[in-house]
Amino acid sequence: MPVKEDLTPRTNGHAASNGFLSPLTIPDGIIPDISRSPSPMGLIPLHTRYRNFIHRHEIPRKLLHVSIGFLTLHLYSRGIQPLQITPWLFTALVPIATTDIIRHRSETVNKLYIRCVGALMRETEVSGYNGVIWYLLGAYTVLRFFPKDVGVMGVLLLSWCDTAASTFGRLYGRYTFSLRKGKSFAGTLSAWLVGVCTAAAFWGYFVPHIGSFPNDPEGSFMFTGRLNLIPACVKNLIGWPADSSTGVVTGPLALGVMSVVSGVVAAGSEFLDLFGWDDNLTIPVLSGIGLWGFLKVFG
Repeated sequence: MPVKEDLTPRTNGHAASNGFLSPLTIPDGIIPDISRSPSPMGLIPLHTRYRNFIHRHEIPRKLLHVSIGFLTLHLYSRGIQPLQITPWLFTALVPIATTDIIRHRSETVNKLYIRCVGALMRETEVSGYNGVIWYLLGAYTVLRFFPKDVGVMGVLLLSWCDTAASTFGRLYGRYTFSLRKGKSFAGTLSAWLVGVCTAAAFWGYFVPHIGSFPNDPEGSFMFTGRLNLIPACVKNLIGWPADSSTGVVTGPLALGVMSVVSGVVAAGSEFLDLFGWDDNLTIPVLSGIGLWGFLKVFG
């Protein structure tokens, strides 16, 4: 008589998985080390009640992510310059990073930290570093070292394109092909589309509508509604005058080209895995480099 195979999952003394990232039941006599749980959901009452929806779609985290873009536009409309913002970003970065270092050296602090801000954390951040650190560092870098319009666009692309890629990648990524591990065509396409719309809205409406400010630094705007699709160095190489209008596009056509390029830059920076660094750092920095480089050559 054949022996019936034991299909009971081997849990090595731990509670069997219930389909979520934290167990609903705990074996008698075992005290869970919640701070090392792969997910902070067990500590957050909101996650306990709406655990599947909240955790899968990261609602609080994405709302915060998206709101930063609107806050950036609000500050821009008030005439607040990037170099007035960067000291505040650095001031926030220091205590947040310090707290993160401390919590990884103290179980008590780690438990309290997760209990307070766990709703905004990913499970990888329980034992890793908080994404807010990289978000602040990325925003600081792009606003501090790039021209005003490029810096603001870097923050907007981080705020909206990254969120779009994550949201639509999770929703529809299973129906499209994978570009690499963790990156689907659906997510990358949505990042590109949102990047195009963001650039068109920012340079096509927001900047002209708000206008310039008396305290704008010199060279604040790299894109001024004009693109030279044949760089001056190439014109010199083929014997054309550098000030020739050949290859120059202006108005809606220039805005369209700039928007498409911004979408490509956004999708590319979201897609690339740079040494395993957090995308909250790489997206704004790579976007800033991409936009700055394009406008340096063709602007």
